[in-house]
Amino acid sequence: MLKKIGILLEMIKFKLTIFAMPFAFTGAFLAGRGLPDWKVFLWIILAMAGARTCAMGFNRIVDRKFDGANPRTEARAIPAGEVSMVEASAMVVFAGLIFFFACYSLNPLTLALSPVALFLTLFYSYTKRFTALCHLVLGVALAFSPLGGWVAVKGSLVGYPWVLSLGVLFWVAGFDTIYACLDADFDRKIGLHSLPSRIGKKRAFRLAGLFHILAFAFFTLTGLYAQLNVFYFIGIILTAGALLYQHKLVNPEDLSRIHVSFFSMNGFISVALFFATWLALITNGG
Repeated sequence: MLKKIGILLEMIKFKLTIFAMPFAFTGAFLAGRGLPDWKVFLWIILAMAGARTCAMGFNRIVDRKFDGANPRTEARAIPAGEVSMVEASAMVVFAGLIFFFACYSLNPLTLALSPVALFLTLFYSYTKRFTALCHLVLGVALAFSPLGGWVAVKGSLVGYPWVLSLGVLFWVAGFDTIYACLDADFDRKIGLHSLPSRIGKKRAFRLAGLFHILAFAFFTLTGLYAQLNVFYFIGIILTAGALLYQHKLVNPEDLSRIHVSFFSMNGFISVALFFATWLALITNGG
């Protein structure tokens, strides 16, 4: 049983929950101008873990035929036969129920918004079949993370810094565009859509750079809007450095270090911005 659970968690890359979770905390901390109630904090964790597990499991299910045909992904658990469709489906349903129960336990508005948020994360898996703008759809889905954290604490949208969600949107769209370069040739051959397969890797890299410039601008505006102090803007400087380093690590001709770029730098960005926000709030910068 433990081995099977381990395979399921690896299949959905559960450790990458670190990408979205800190932004949910950022929204929650901004809403409460500090650490929220521990029960609220716990429900936020369960909601985020449930939503991401449901979405990633669903993605692996609906993409199983493409994964099996792609040399890069043919060893994934479902096409490799390590996880059955029944097991994967049960995980998706169970995770979805955890998500909805956590939202129900928070407040009415969180519950009301939960179907929209989950629908977007599930819908993303199908967008690769008909639009090269799928990366932006993923960005919109993850942009619900800080919004969800805010609503979980406030129970209202009043005062929410929408520029924070815009920053997350373009940050995600940028790194997902870069990551999609790994499968550009396969996607083009099989008829799947992505920016790299549509406009080429070089142009996709340039567009990803533009997305990240926009993300940096919106993250900066978040600090100004929320009246955060110097600690937040130190985090912004670190974020800028990580974004630049990410684009230095890989290029259209050499994707060999893309996993360092994708996993390490983006995990660092989300965590750094959260802790920068927290420090700004506890030092009375808000």
